[in-house]
Amino acid sequence: MRSQNLETRAINTLRFLSADGVQKANSGHPGLPMGAAAMAYTIWTRHLRHNPRNPKWMGRDRFILSGGHGSMLLYSLLHLTGYNLSLDELNNFRQWGSLTPGHPEYGLTPGVEVTTGPLGQGFANGVGMAIAASHLAATFNQRGHEIINPYIYAIVTDGDLMEGVASEAASLAGHLSLGRLIYLYDDNHISIDGSTDLAFTEDRAMRFRAYGWQVLRVEDGNDVAAIDKAIQEAKAESRPSIIMCRTTIGFGAPNKQGTSKAHGEPLGDEELKAAKDNLGWPKEPRFFIPDDVLEFYREAVERGRELEVGWKMRFEAYKQIYPVQGAELQRRLNGELPNDWESALPTFPVDVKGMATRAASGKTINAIAAKLPELIGGSADLAPSNNTKIDGSPAFQKDSYEGRNFHFGVREHAMGSVLNGMAVFGGVIPYGGTFLIFSDYMRPAIRLAALSHYPSIFIFTHDSVGLGEDGPTHQPIEQLMSLRLIPNLVVIRPAEANETVQAWKAAIERRNGPTVLALTRQNVSTFEPFGTVSESRTVRAGSSNLPIVEKGAYVLKDFGKPEIILMASGSEVGLILEAAQKLADEGKGVRVVSFPSWELFEKQDEAYRESVLPKNIQKRLAVEAGTGLGWERYAKSVISIERYGASAPAKVIFEKLGFTVENVIAKAKEL
Repeated sequence: MRSQNLETRAINTLRFLSADGVQKANSGHPGLPMGAAAMAYTIWTRHLRHNPRNPKWMGRDRFILSGGHGSMLLYSLLHLTGYNLSLDELNNFRQWGSLTPGHPEYGLTPGVEVTTGPLGQGFANGVGMAIAASHLAATFNQRGHEIINPYIYAIVTDGDLMEGVASEAASLAGHLSLGRLIYLYDDNHISIDGSTDLAFTEDRAMRFRAYGWQVLRVEDGNDVAAIDKAIQEAKAESRPSIIMCRTTIGFGAPNKQGTSKAHGEPLGDEELKAAKDNLGWPKEPRFFIPDDVLEFYREAVERGRELEVGWKMRFEAYKQIYPVQGAELQRRLNGELPNDWESALPTFPVDVKGMATRAASGKTINAIAAKLPELIGGSADLAPSNNTKIDGSPAFQKDSYEGRNFHFGVREHAMGSVLNGMAVFGGVIPYGGTFLIFSDYMRPAIRLAALSHYPSIFIFTHDSVGLGEDGPTHQPIEQLMSLRLIPNLVVIRPAEANETVQAWKAAIERRNGPTVLALTRQNVSTFEPFGTVSESRTVRAGSSNLPIVEKGAYVLKDFGKPEIILMASGSEVGLILEAAQKLADEGKGVRVVSFPSWELFEKQDEAYRESVLPKNIQKRLAVEAGTGLGWERYAKSVISIERYGASAPAKVIFEKLGFTVENVIAKAKEL
């Protein structure tokens, strides 16, 4: 047992490293780190299994600072426990090029498990991590060989609990009884505007009990023994647990603690000095770390090494007894795809009637599911419409964590954030579906996936006014274009069944960021897929000459020597193909370009882009059933929709809004 004096100084080290960092940056949030330091100390020194020398060790527990504005607390913990984060980086908090940005960013700072800051996201990411862990455990663990058994810890805040995404995720976690989820609630009753009494007065404990969580209380958030006891109790529970720790924001600052002034601004030199006096801390130097405190925290390095060595020994023993399962688990933990998985990809014959691309997507999922057992996912209560179900697999429920079908409920925002947590945990390839219009509900999660390079797959069906009678509330107009605006998000809108298959291939193979698949409700013709058109239609020898979605755009067909280029994505490709044939019958030379993904096209070299869209052909018309903003980079003119849709059969809507062969021909002739 460590002396209380050392423990107190170790906690105060966290407080004042954080406050000093905020003060030097003249920007940041000192209140959370100073108030929650004892909670963080207890998790990190008494419970968290981690290895600072190998932040990606799969056997580790996960820690999420959901209130990412308190990032200096996490950076202080990472430095003190021996991660590759120097004291100089703490000195450079919030500065250009540092590893200590204002909010934690996954992939930038060693030891940061997820990007947090937009409140509620970390809360929901943790639920996704617990889901992935539970699925892998149910799939691979054997009695006496529990290889996958992490706890997911988080510090969550009043702001997190106010956000709707946290409510959605908490409801789902309680329903699924995710018992390895342990959240400590920094219950300080203060937000930026002032007391939480201004807007947040419900009984939070009763709310979480209603969700199906175990609710524990710690009356003094500085009582390490009480916090430790509560965590031990949470570990023994089969339900998720939230530990309500009554804390004081900005603890120790005599004039600002317990007030909103401690939340989002530096304490100021005088108040910082007063806080140090109040807690018996040296005023100088800034960023002071007592030698014995650093030595104590750095014990995590050797402890982590021993934990990882022990886990690896257990894993080797597991692989000896269960070689098939062991090899499969190792492959999945390494993020490697099976060598022959592409052989399961289906191809579809030419068919004028064709099928909806959502249907082709569902068939693709089921064709590859056996070869890709890590592929798991579901829908926000729209599985029959999104075609997301994996046939033959049970649903993921509290009594069947091995299931691969997820019922996220009508919780689009939580679904997106949960998928991100699943993706970053590893060992699974998660996807989730809803209508394209409802991507608006989950946009924050999509943006964070792109920023953080999470390989989540978002399936958005009913991708245009082609959904018909449901009307403008359900008909996306600006959504597709707005998703294309998000950096590092690849948006693919396939034109027909075989493009849909290749879109899935691109999404599966893309491991450095998220992918959106925008799919039709209505049937679209399946095109001639086998080498009767331009050479750029084909991928490479031996690959069945399939459409090259991976290039982003390609020449679907040349009618004579091109003088006009018609380009489109999705269901409108069939429209321009028909128009091109009629223009060709009139003696016009027309190139038809299928353009499923701007982002993938922009990744190609200049020579390929020139081969598809030659600079010397300036007569270019783009056709897409949504807002036309952005198409000007590729086309001289656009047939688009710059208004809301209408409630009517899809064919009528398309005709009324100008998506007809006749209008395409007329616009092409105007070029």
